[in-house]
Amino acid sequence: MMRPVLTRDEYIALRNSNKQVSLLASVRKGKTPLKMMLLQMNYSCLPNEDGSLKGSTRMSTTIGMDVDHIAPSDLERLKETILEKKDELGLLMLELSARGEGYHLVFKRKPELTQEENLKWASDLLGVEYDKGAKDITRVFFTTSASKEDLLYLDDEIFEIEEVEEVKEGVKREVKTVNGLEVKEEVKEDDTKSVEINERIRFIAQGVMKEKGLEKSDFLCEGGRHTSVKIFLSGATQLLTKPETNAILAELMPEHWNDENIQTLVNDFYLNYAKPNQRLMKYQEQLFTQSQRIAEGKGDTEEVLEAQDEPLYYERLPKMPMGVRESIEAVGPSLSMPTLTAICPCIGALATGVKLDVHGTKNSLNLISYIAGDFASGKGNIDPVIEAWTSEVKAVDRAYLEQESEWRRKKRAAKNKEEQPEEPKLPVRILTLNNTVANLAERLANTDGKHAFSFTPEADTVAQKWKTSMSDFSVMLRQSYDGSSYEREARSAEAVNVHIDRLLWNVTMCGTPDALYRVVSNYTDGFQSRLAVARTPDNTFSPLEEKPYVITEEQKKRIAEVAHLLMLMNGTVELPKLEQKGREWLEQIRQETMMNDDKVRARQRFRICVTAQRMICCLMLCKVAEELIEKYGFEGAEKEMKSKPDLWKEMLVEVQTPQALAAYDVVADYLLDCALFFFRERIEFAFNSREYAGTQERRRTGKNDSIFECLDFEFNFDSAFQYSAMMKKGSVSRNQVQQMLKNWKRQGLIVQTESGFRKVQDAMSLSH
Repeated sequence: MMRPVLTRDEYIALRNSNKQVSLLASVRKGKTPLKMMLLQMNYSCLPNEDGSLKGSTRMSTTIGMDVDHIAPSDLERLKETILEKKDELGLLMLELSARGEGYHLVFKRKPELTQEENLKWASDLLGVEYDKGAKDITRVFFTTSASKEDLLYLDDEIFEIEEVEEVKEGVKREVKTVNGLEVKEEVKEDDTKSVEINERIRFIAQGVMKEKGLEKSDFLCEGGRHTSVKIFLSGATQLLTKPETNAILAELMPEHWNDENIQTLVNDFYLNYAKPNQRLMKYQEQLFTQSQRIAEGKGDTEEVLEAQDEPLYYERLPKMPMGVRESIEAVGPSLSMPTLTAICPCIGALATGVKLDVHGTKNSLNLISYIAGDFASGKGNIDPVIEAWTSEVKAVDRAYLEQESEWRRKKRAAKNKEEQPEEPKLPVRILTLNNTVANLAERLANTDGKHAFSFTPEADTVAQKWKTSMSDFSVMLRQSYDGSSYEREARSAEAVNVHIDRLLWNVTMCGTPDALYRVVSNYTDGFQSRLAVARTPDNTFSPLEEKPYVITEEQKKRIAEVAHLLMLMNGTVELPKLEQKGREWLEQIRQETMMNDDKVRARQRFRICVTAQRMICCLMLCKVAEELIEKYGFEGAEKEMKSKPDLWKEMLVEVQTPQALAAYDVVADYLLDCALFFFRERIEFAFNSREYAGTQERRRTGKNDSIFECLDFEFNFDSAFQYSAMMKKGSVSRNQVQQMLKNWKRQGLIVQTESGFRKVQDAMSLSH
């Protein structure tokens, strides 16, 4: 949702807020993910056929252009070029980008040209490439500050308002356009009472807001009839702890309070907006307070930014589909991403018949996740959510387990008899990890070609149980991620022999970070990169919740309905828009890592891209289930899916909306962030170790390849340190170099001089 900025003063105030300035400083210090919390401005509005920009029906008079990734040496020259040609360009605004690597500029639109043609025209005029990935209206500029270093040019013409009045078929349509963003209001000509009520409420709202020191910019509002009521009530939500707004309004405007439209509006607001979001609003207020503390120098920046990681991703998430939405509501905003990461393997296992074509490879929604967090950090809140998703499959498993118990009873009874009861091969799908390799492998072979799913709230159980066979556990999980075959043979006739064509096993583990390192102990075999890792926020000093989050019976019911429909889906799907989104993300990370020579991050992106695509497909499948339930009801949806087996495929392609695809970047960025947080140093160490030679060049070292030989006849300590670091690949300290020089002096290889050291002639001849 957008709103217009009408004046220079408001524009400058927004850019110079404490929160904005604080976040911008952090972004430029390397906290790149925090860029998503910066103020966002859209200068290019254009009607979209899919309606993704609600309320925009006409072109804006301006165009926003992104010129990024400019060499530092060219920044000043480009700025001068833009300012020299500002009249020819029709320049309205010029700012330095958030990371300081380029510019954002706004110029007057040429209405006879398309959006992209306008950008091409400006590009040719300035002699610089524009960002071809930011040519549509769904892109925004992450705004910087109003300092003279950031805001380089601003023309007041950018704030001009165009007013249009149209009358058609007895309907008066008043349109106010602020550079293309329209706030519309349609009123029947004879409906004067509604107009009067709206104006009366607008007057009252303005008075109350002025008295309380509130601004319209403090609240989200949407255009249309009774807009000001929504603004007023949004403010009232922060002022009142219970819906007393009715009595406020009744006293101030008794002559209109009997209007059913007004009462319905107020009731709908409290039922559908105010109450569900009171916690979130309080949560956001706390974040803003933390940002202010940074700006005032009263808080630990790193500590606060760390605390903002979870809200950052939560705020970036679009509206979640049914089932997923209830799962997040049951745990609260701070656990949104860990919960999302935990339930996707479960969703993928339920939709066991679904195969997704990713980069030309068709595979099931195979996912493995680990939720890492300290004890008492909230991981336990995820347990009942997983229970809700697996409830139906567990009910079926219970019947199979009762049959197994009956077989064991008969076997014990027939212990000494010649005829023994035949052991049943039952397709139990919810498997405990507190098991042996043999038993687990046998279970996985008997699932009738469907996914098994394992969940453990304590990963230490796995680490201890599989301590001597962790390599087997790793192999099984790696092959399950790829959906490849799994073989296990034993010499003994009584031992378990397993042959699985496609190992389908999704796993979710929760545990402490140290348990994570016991589960993932090898960083070069590919297991770590197949793992989707999430982390719970640090709640060490958080106050106790007054009303702890718990899953309700209604939430369980809605999750179970979605879970049931997922099990009815069967077939292979191609999602071209999701595929393209993954490729765009891969390329973006490739360019970023190449410029920073970040090999670890560059390699992590490959499997994270695939994992994120599978996770987003899981969310989209839930969206399809939601739409079917909304249209036909739960029972009707089941009948519809059984009578039309391919209906879900057609719907899945349609739910590749911009909002759904926006979740891809959030999930992929989060997985990459967590992987690097937990594993970067360990991965770097593993790949640089002597035991790993995968990317190392072959080295033949002789007497002429020593540190001593590399040094000049006369040298100083710094030279010795530099060559030591080069020869030892950086793994050297100053103390080690000092000790090396002492040894050389003791052996008569060098002598100390006023400027440093000199090699002894005899030593030189000996070395040659």
